[in-house]
Amino acid sequence: MSSAASTPAADVSAAGAAQTCPAGSLKVTAHQAADRPSGTGTGAAVVEFTNSSAKACRLQGHPSVAGAGNGSPEHNSPLSVTPKGSASPVTLAPKGRAWVKLTFVQVQGEADGYCASGAQPVVYPTLVVGLPGSGRHQVALDDGQFAECDNKVTVTAVSAVKPS
Repeated sequence: MSSAASTPAADVSAAGAAQTCPAGSLKVTAHQAADRPSGTGTGAAVVEFTNSSAKACRLQGHPSVAGAGNGSPEHNSPLSVTPKGSASPVTLAPKGRAWVKLTFVQVQGEADGYCASGAQPVVYPTLVVGLPGSGRHQVALDDGQFAECDNKVTVTAVSAVKPS
């Protein structure tokens, strides 16, 4: 379930007035989600976008996601994305934040783990997360690496409410 935490600097109603956030105006971070599927992999991550510019800007849509092979975005491996929920524009004031949640097919078992499908688990030190009109951003988890099975991820649309 999503938490009630939101940022007062984000406003859905004023979204039409601001331009799309350019890639250079966003600081992007990620951490493991509190609410994630059981297993030994990452399971789910919350990606935070912070407007680091002096002007309000807008984010919208569902992200694209790729694993950065060997930590390098040039060797990325696109994941099959399943969007969840509808997308509405979110306007970010300077220092305003918005979030997306990524939920992976979970690695099972101990140690190296296994995939229920029989596929090999994959671990990425970083992901490349893209938003429509706002560029692609290489991001690492602040508390581990991204582990997943089957090269699939379910993504929420950009939201002014931080997911758990």
